This record gives sequence, C-alpha cells and structure tokens, in this order.
Amino acid sequence: MAYKYSGRIIRAGKAWKDNDGIQHPSNWMLWDDGTKAAKGLVWEDDAASFDGRFYWSAGVPKSLDDVNEVDEDNNPVLDADGQQVVTKGLKTNAIELVKRQAGDKLAATDWYVIRETETTVVMPDSVAAYRAAVRNASGDIEAAITAAADLDAFMALYAAPEDGNAPINDWPEEV
Repeated sequence: MAYKYSGRIIRAGKAWKDNDGIQHPSNWMLWDDGTKAAKGLVWEDDAASFDGRFYWSAGVPKSLDDVNEVDEDNNPVLDADGQQVVTKGLKTNAIELVKRQAGDKLAATDWYVIRETETTVVMPDSVAAYRAAVRNASGDIEAAITAAADLDAFMALYAAPEDGNAPINDWPEEV
C-alpha cells in the first residue's frame, strides 16, 4: 500500500517533485485527502504481501547499504545544517541493534566489573565467561551482517532453524 504519483511511489517523510517540477515538502503526508488528490497523489493497495523488515512495499526492497539521498536532478539532499541526508541501510540498522542488544546483555553484569575494580572481590569465572561470550557473539553477528552479499543472504540471517536461534539472534545463555 502506497501513495503514487504518475505511477511512482512517493515515500512518507520524503520530499518529491511533480511533473511540472514543483518540489513538494517531506511532510506531505499531513495533507488532507482532498489536497493529496489535487496534487495528483493516488493511494494504491499492493496485492502482494511483503516483509516490512526488508521491503518498502511488494517488490521494492530496502537498501542493504546506506544511501546518500539525492533529488530527482541527482543533487545531494541536504539537512538544515547543510549536511548530506543519509538513509541508513539494513546493515547499519541491524549492526546498531546488535550493539544495543550486547550492551543490554552486558549491563546486567556490569556491577561485577565495578565491584572488582573498586574492591578486591574477583568476578566469578562464569560471569567473566558470559561477558566474553556476549562480546564474541556480537562480533560474529556483526561480521555475518557485514558479509551478507545481497538481500537474500541478509534475510537468511533472520531464519531460525528448528533446533536453535537465527544467526542474527544467536546469543549465549544468561548467567
């Protein structure tokens, strides 16, 4: 399901130009239905289903890599500070999530590290082993994300076997 203009998908949050060269703002989704219709926007239901984690709409995959946004004349789209607008790709978003997950998993045992640093009480070996396993798993997952050569390889990281975790979610058991 998407708004289209002259057969072209118009994404929410993205500015767009019509056939007369008029630039429309990125907040065009706030327009009422009458204004959208007057500007030539048409709502079309996609007949095919798709996985929103990997596709914008049926048959329109999200980019694996970061994209420097350009306008229809191939000029860089700049933000209010004059910086290039970059849309993060699937790999960047996935790696950021893995780093957050690893941080969350380590946070539960951070107090052992602090206690060991501030006192003479040594962290249990099981905790040290778990923390090392989390860091290793994070590195392995990030490497698998980076190595995904195409969308199919990236999506395969999310496929869980019957007897285990999906590669994207292969974390050690908590202590």
